[in-house]
Amino acid sequence: LAAAVVLPVPCVIMNLKDSKRLTPAQRAQTADEIRRLAVAWGIGLASVEEINEFNILQASLLAMRRALAAMDVRPDWVLVDGNQKIPGVGVPQRALVKGDNTSASVAAASILAKVFRDELMSACHWQYPLYDFPSHKGYATRAHYEALRRHGPCRLHRSAFLPALRLFEGDGEA
Repeated sequence: LAAAVVLPVPCVIMNLKDSKRLTPAQRAQTADEIRRLAVAWGIGLASVEEINEFNILQASLLAMRRALAAMDVRPDWVLVDGNQKIPGVGVPQRALVKGDNTSASVAAASILAKVFRDELMSACHWQYPLYDFPSHKGYATRAHYEALRRHGPCRLHRSAFLPALRLFEGDGEA
């Protein structure tokens, strides 16, 4: 999952920083403000099948291209959070390691992506309640591994992720 945001200049949004440094309530409120003030924004997804076929990096870059394509405004310049440029976007770009700490638009995209992902994981709970996705959001927590051990994978689980289950087998903790 990826997000792209074009902010107006100037733009002042409270709590516009790395999404991991905000509470869920702050992220939700800030995401509303971003969507209200942004010139354009888009969300892009890569499927579990695409992640399994291409690998997580290539699927992430695909999701970034889709996020850019979802906007009704084509940006003049793209800042990418990370150390990789996005192949095939056709506009100048710069990769920024920890870009959500240095760029308002990257921070805004990070917040929109995190809020969308959390909402998506909550929605997945209705289809797959045994995994308690709202509590761990799909991250590699002991509770998530325990649910996988008890119930096996569902169609949302990436096959590349499953071998990591062995790390927690037999530790007796949940």
